[in-house]
Order: sequence, then C-alpha cells, then structure tokens
Amino acid sequence: MTNLEIIQELYRAFREKDYDTFLHICTPDLEWIQNEGFPQGATYQGAASVVEGVFKFNDERWEKFSFRIDRYLDAGNSVIVIGAYVGCDRQTQKSFCAAAAHVYDLIDSKVCRFRMFADTKTIWDTMV
Repeated sequence: MTNLEIIQELYRAFREKDYDTFLHICTPDLEWIQNEGFPQGATYQGAASVVEGVFKFNDERWEKFSFRIDRYLDAGNSVIVIGAYVGCDRQTQKSFCAAAAHVYDLIDSKVCRFRMFADTKTIWDTMV
C-alpha cells in the first residue's frame, strides 16, 4: 500500500469504527495532536489513547460526527487531507460544518503522527 492508500484506509476505519484496523495502521507510540481549542483537544500518546479519548468521545458528544474529505495531498512521507468536520451537538441539536486540515506523518507504512488544524469556533458555537 502507498502512504496515500494507508490514509484512505484509516478514514475507512474511522467511518466504520474499525478500531482494530486503526491500531494496526498506527505505530505504538503514535503522537496525535488536536487543536487545543477543539473540544477534548490535546496531544494523545499511543493509538489506544486516541481510540478512547478522541473517537469514543466524539461518538458520545456528537450526532452524525464525521470528517468530510475534499482533497488528499500526497507529500511522500506525509499526507495532507483537506476537508471539514460535520455533525450535530447532542445537547443543543445545532449542526456544524467546520473547515479543517489533517497532516499525517508516516514511517515504514505506519502513521506515527497526526496534526489537526481546524476552525474550532464554528464547533464551539454549536455547543451553546
């Protein structure tokens, strides 16, 4: 698989909540950096902490939470994904669409680092 195909498989795993595939695609010492202004935003160490602190949190917090992919950019050992977070806050029932970019760094066909750049204000506005 190419690095681009690995990232495409990663998004498939996100959509289908296939956490075993996610764990297999990532290095054990994965560094997952979310905007600090993002709900639950922080730096997570290890793929298992990402599953618990990010994916499962998103499932509980939001209805129909997803990342809409607009474009992939293959940069060799990095893959950039341009798109938007879309969903609905469970408490307020307000919907959002927040522009975002994801940067994945890969080593030996495994994701070793994720960096998120997102419009966090759009998301917080739906929570009040």
